[in-house]
Amino acid sequence: QVQLVESGGGLVQAGGSLRLSCAASGRTETTQAMGWFRQAPGKEREFVAAIRWSGGSAYYADAVKGRFTISRDNAENTVYLQMNSLKPEDTAVYYCAAKSTRIGIDRYEYDYWGQGTQVTVSS
Repeated sequence: QVQLVESGGGLVQAGGSLRLSCAASGRTETTQAMGWFRQAPGKEREFVAAIRWSGGSAYYADAVKGRFTISRDNAENTVYLQMNSLKPEDTAVYYCAAKSTRIGIDRYEYDYWGQGTQVTVSS
């Protein structure tokens, strides 16, 4: 089992920045990739970004490319999502997820999920 705890959400004005953190614990040695997803009211959960746990490859959704950056600190078992130039349409609950297979964007392939953190961007 892997436990994930997100933090860093909040209320920010359009154009502002936030950094989300996801602390992993438990059997993290089984983790191959970590991802961030988000879910706005009335919408399905969607992919935001993913990173290979060992480093290297990172994937981004088109909607956040150039504005968001995913990174990880293996020593701290923590994944980050730096969000810049935030827009009202980025408002959602953001979830951290972990998978024991190769990096991917399909939420159904992720094995473990955090409880989510709310990000609200005002116009």
